[in-house]
Amino acid sequence: MSSNPAPASAGKSRWVPASWDELPGFADDTLYEAWNAWIKSCERPAPAFAPLCREVRQLSIASGEEQRVWMVARLQPYRIESADGNPEGLLTGYYEPLFDAARKPGNGFNVPLYGLPAGYGTRRPWFTRQQIDTLPEAQAALQGRAIAWLRDPLEALALHIQGSGRLRITEPDGSVRLVRLAFAGTNDQPYQSVGRWLLDQGLTRDATWPGIRAWLAQNPTRASELLWANPRYVFFREEPLSPLDANFGPRGAQGVPLTPGRSIAVDRQSIPYGTPVWLASTGPQVQLQRLVLAQDTGSAIVGAVRADFFTGWGPEAGDLAGRLKQNLRLWVLWPR
Repeated sequence: MSSNPAPASAGKSRWVPASWDELPGFADDTLYEAWNAWIKSCERPAPAFAPLCREVRQLSIASGEEQRVWMVARLQPYRIESADGNPEGLLTGYYEPLFDAARKPGNGFNVPLYGLPAGYGTRRPWFTRQQIDTLPEAQAALQGRAIAWLRDPLEALALHIQGSGRLRITEPDGSVRLVRLAFAGTNDQPYQSVGRWLLDQGLTRDATWPGIRAWLAQNPTRASELLWANPRYVFFREEPLSPLDANFGPRGAQGVPLTPGRSIAVDRQSIPYGTPVWLASTGPQVQLQRLVLAQDTGSAIVGAVRADFFTGWGPEAGDLAGRLKQNLRLWVLWPR
């Protein structure tokens, strides 16, 4: 009998007991790569997993086979299904953008990235993206709040969509620093896809980032129209990026740094933060069969079998995240 039974349902999902044999690729995963993410989760463990954290830390130097044996002994897999019993879902990807920036506007750097505006929280929702660009009242609240400046409005939009990023900032004295922009808040307006707007307007058949960039290059006078199609706006705070921090992503909703390739964002009404999850996804971009940790969420991550896969940072991670949209199956691994 399990001393820590998992729920038969968790909000939007059903948890169906499964055997370890059901997990695709369980015998082949390089588990030590996921152990770093698990140790991070143990910095702020979910109550059900806190008693296991001492053993998890001890096993960080164990062999993959020893880690596998321990998992089978201590955890029970549960297949995640929607309320109507469907085990199939959707996997997408997200990443941490890396862009060049300047501390002051000029020399082509004219797109601001803002911290929280003056009086933030007194008005809900706050101004839309279009109003931020055009209303004196909104601009006054942001006066002096720019953290840095980018060259490209689509780079700023990418940061707003991902919610965080890294900047190589040129300081006024000419020195260059690598910093992180962390999520600080939003204007509480709904997110709308600019790619979907282009498709709905019949302006393009390619709503990928390269397709959006190509359309904008051909229609530069419509940049504001494109950007204003998404009323949601994100505000940031600057964080130092030490050499140790640089090996991990930003902090997710669980409050711990994300691990490239081993952290996922989930619907917390389906899977609690800090839960180890077996992920299986096969598609045109990549085949994934591996242990991951549920450490984040997102406004678009809704549903039982739904996950956003953290691919890392920089252009290659962004390319993979932008193309990743394929089938998904999930199993939570719950303490016995």
